[in-house]
Formats: sequence, C-alpha cells, structure tokens
Amino acid sequence: MSETPRTPKSVREPVQVYLTADDSAVLSRLVETSGLSKAEILRRGLRQFAAEHGGGSPMLQFIDSAQGNGWQPDVAANHDAVLADGYRPAVRKRR
Repeated sequence: MSETPRTPKSVREPVQVYLTADDSAVLSRLVETSGLSKAEILRRGLRQFAAEHGGGSPMLQFIDSAQGNGWQPDVAANHDAVLADGYRPAVRKRR
C-alpha cells in the first residue's frame, strides 16, 4: 500500500530578519514565557501591527467599515440582491 504525499497546510515564505541584541533577548523571553516559536511570535506581531495600521485582512477591513453604516435590516436574508446593487454601475440620468 502506497502512501499519498501530504500537502502542506499553507505555503510559507522564508524571511531573514536581523535583530539587535535587545530585540533578540525580548524574542527569547517571549518564547520562554509563551511556549510559542520565534516564527509564530513574529507572525502574530506582524498581524497586530497590520491591524493597527490598516493593513489587515481585506475581509476584516470590510467588516469594520460596514459597522453602523445603515445596512437594511434584512441584509442577511437578501445579501445577493444587496451585493448585486453594490456592483451595478450607477445609471446616469439624461438631461
């Protein structure tokens, strides 16, 4: 019986980072206290920085922008129509 090759859960890109001695010590302390890997701590820091500076996930940005924008009460039930209306080009009135 032959085994099928495992597919990776996600594609990862290697990145090389140079840290000062102080930053390296902070990272080492975080590894010790959190039990997370250096890579995971850096990933989480990157995501947090992006969230604070508007560079987060486009879907999360959309959700944030939609908060309190006067959505009609039945938007969940009629989401296809609402999205279609949003993508239709504006019709110009003839003068």
